[in-house]
Amino acid sequence: MSTEAKTVHPMARAILAILALAAIVVASNLLVSGLGIGHRNADFTADKVHTLSDGTREIIKELGAPVVIRYYATRSSDYMPEHLKLHMRRVDDLLAQYKNLSNGKLQVIELDPQPDTEAEDSANLDGISGQSFDDQNLFFGLAISCLERTTTIPYLDPAQETMLEYQISRSISEVSRPDKPVIGLMAGLAVNGGPSMNPMQPGQPAWEIIRQLQQFYEVRDLTMTPAKIEPEIDLLLVIHPADITPEAEFAIDQYVLQGGTVVACVDPFSVAAQMMGGGNPMMGGGGPPTASTLPTLLPAWGLTMDTQVVADENYQTQMSGNRKGIAVLTVPQEGMPQKDNVITKNLNNAVFFLPGGLTKSGGGVAANTLVKSSPKAGLVNAMSASRLDPALADSFEGNRSYDLVVHLSGNFKSAFPKGKPGTEEKKEEEKPAADGEAKKEDKPEEKKEEKPASLTEATKPGNVFVIADVDAFFDQFAFRMQNFGGRMMNLGPQNGNSSLLLNMVDQAASSTHLIGARSRAAVSRPFTKIKELEAAASAKVRGKEAELKKKEQEANNKLNEMQQTKAAGTELFLSPEQEAEIRKFRQELVDSKKQQRELMKDLRKEKDGIAGRITLANVLGMPLLVVIFGIGLLVKRRTATRAR
Repeated sequence: MSTEAKTVHPMARAILAILALAAIVVASNLLVSGLGIGHRNADFTADKVHTLSDGTREIIKELGAPVVIRYYATRSSDYMPEHLKLHMRRVDDLLAQYKNLSNGKLQVIELDPQPDTEAEDSANLDGISGQSFDDQNLFFGLAISCLERTTTIPYLDPAQETMLEYQISRSISEVSRPDKPVIGLMAGLAVNGGPSMNPMQPGQPAWEIIRQLQQFYEVRDLTMTPAKIEPEIDLLLVIHPADITPEAEFAIDQYVLQGGTVVACVDPFSVAAQMMGGGNPMMGGGGPPTASTLPTLLPAWGLTMDTQVVADENYQTQMSGNRKGIAVLTVPQEGMPQKDNVITKNLNNAVFFLPGGLTKSGGGVAANTLVKSSPKAGLVNAMSASRLDPALADSFEGNRSYDLVVHLSGNFKSAFPKGKPGTEEKKEEEKPAADGEAKKEDKPEEKKEEKPASLTEATKPGNVFVIADVDAFFDQFAFRMQNFGGRMMNLGPQNGNSSLLLNMVDQAASSTHLIGARSRAAVSRPFTKIKELEAAASAKVRGKEAELKKKEQEANNKLNEMQQTKAAGTELFLSPEQEAEIRKFRQELVDSKKQQRELMKDLRKEKDGIAGRITLANVLGMPLLVVIFGIGLLVKRRTATRAR
């Protein structure tokens, strides 16, 4: 008995094919999700908003101990606002990128804190409290941990979307360090506090800005005469280096050449030094001089600062007694040109008291201006400006701009190419003795390779922030200080000065990879091209609309006049001519409003047409390209087949 092969019905084949395709899709999704490939993508946006910065990549690359990010988000609540849900998806994608780059060194744990759950207890232990929305406590924050250290971002504010990557990267860098970052301090003023000039009074307290730094960093006082600045110093803070010695400048120079970071506050006339007992030694005053600079380093770095102070017509400050502080500059965001730099991004203003004017002269490194005066600035005498001289304010005319805060970065060259100051004289003195010894010796000795005593070029890229004012961070000018029982208490900052310095230190001391970090571009961007097209359509009808409104107003005025004439007249009824005139104006009024409605209808139609054409292009564009590509591939294959 012969058996014939059974054929499968075409419908069954189709069903089997669909099931096989569905199985392949599911398996592919599971495989892609498991391998983390699904979060790898190509970023074609103009500002690379979906790409992590190089600094973030380096921070993740250098991770030693594993880092855990506990991601608290109330996902199952119906009360979560839509804008937070949208931002939540962006945070999901960003954290997935961090995880994929870490090669298993970074773990993201997603938690949904519902009332009376372990997730809610964990959030409370991490110090993350929920936000109240419609009487519901909703969580949306991060806790980043490494070993025994934990830091938190209590609330992922959508308004701070552009700062999110920086906040996460900074937190990872902070917890992954086993100890506090070290700040070396060189100060020509008693910023750390000290004994009072009057024995009957208590000693001077440390500056508030220094006390705040000590809360988060290890601050080491290096004095103004360090023999060497060790590379373990994460950041060197130099405040008012009055009468700095060449040897101290040399120590700073060598530190920068080894890839160090320096924040230097110099000042042509420091009010703080004057208030703390300073004076001009040339005039017989006691204490440190009121002027400070880095006489050898600044020119080598490509900066110059005049001995006069900067006055500014646009940024001058109104002082007490209605006096003009022509050289007290309240600089708004307009004077901070690096709009995406995290140091100045969120500052409303910064106030500088008799600052110096920095001018770039070219030092072979990148120089970026962080804060500058307005174009209506100029240099004035420091003493006259400090007295708030009315004549100076009335006669001053500025005609240029000066830099107030500058960031220098790159491979620096030494300001001391001949070596440490004072070593040349010693070498000259040793020369004759060395020559005499050489004559006595008959046998030449083998020459040993001598290591250079000092660096002349950078071994690593360094960073220098120069601030042309010291007074900006003095307690009386940066904080709202109040005397409580003989003790000065800080009631909060009175301007953005402290934030400027703290942001700078925070960025540089946390990790060198964060220096110069930029905020990300916002994911939500306006449809500028559509707005331009809509504006062009509006411009077409704007003139006609104005003409119709004018006619409407004229008709209204005429109608009101006739109504008033009727009310003031003695006749009980209007004449037929007057009635006809009123009907005419009323008809004009109706026609004018009707034409305006038609005009606005045409405008809406034009805008809808623009939106429709763009939607059509988006919907049909890609399929059309695929079809064209498929047809081209088919034609190519048939041509190749015929050729064979």
